Amino acid sequence: MSTSRTPEFTAAVPQWLALSTAAMMLASLYLTFVWVPMEASMGVVQRIFYLHVPSAFVAFTAFVIGGVASIRYLATREARFDELSVSANEVGLLFAVVNLITGSLWARPIWGVWWAWDARLTTMLLLALIYLAYLVLRQSVVEPTHRAVVCAVVSIFGMVDIPIVYMANQWWRTQHPAPVLSGDGSLAPEMRFVLYFSFAALLMLFWCLVRMRRRIERLRTEADGLRRTLHAI
Repeated sequence: MSTSRTPEFTAAVPQWLALSTAAMMLASLYLTFVWVPMEASMGVVQRIFYLHVPSAFVAFTAFVIGGVASIRYLATREARFDELSVSANEVGLLFAVVNLITGSLWARPIWGVWWAWDARLTTMLLLALIYLAYLVLRQSVVEPTHRAVVCAVVSIFGMVDIPIVYMANQWWRTQHPAPVLSGDGSLAPEMRFVLYFSFAALLMLFWCLVRMRRRIERLRTEADGLRRTLHAI
């Protein structure tokens, strides 16, 4: 008797990972909007903090993974590292955009403006623009090997901006508050717990999205290979 087995290419995200991610995201929403106490001075708008800050750290994680994968690609010329790099960088850009949008939503009632050209905002915007240029390059360069090499260089260059974004409110005077996570910080224990939990939930979501995006990139690479083979015949 034969048993049916799901092919590898149809199972980009294992069921256990998808279910765990969904559970973590729901729990994160509950903790953010129901469980954690209201912040005294900013009120309900402060709850954006639990999405705004973790989305930035997930974006940083994504870009580091993309940069390291790019270094590995330049060293080995293995397509799997290029696939991981583009997948991580594309999903990382999504989280960077979420960070910028939630920051604007937070700034409007607190600072009175949607956008301020402060050091951290500007360097984060620059980071997002670097990886937007990365994706534009991938569409512009046709030859696969040349495209992978050029994009790997851009990906590695983009990582340089990550510590600048992180340290911006310590190196320059900005409208962003002083660091609240280093040392004793100024976060209540409940707020700190929800922040870390949200980061873990978004990190799991990131990995699900990367796995799906990497599957798409692998199928695209295979399709390009078949197309070139047919043209050569």
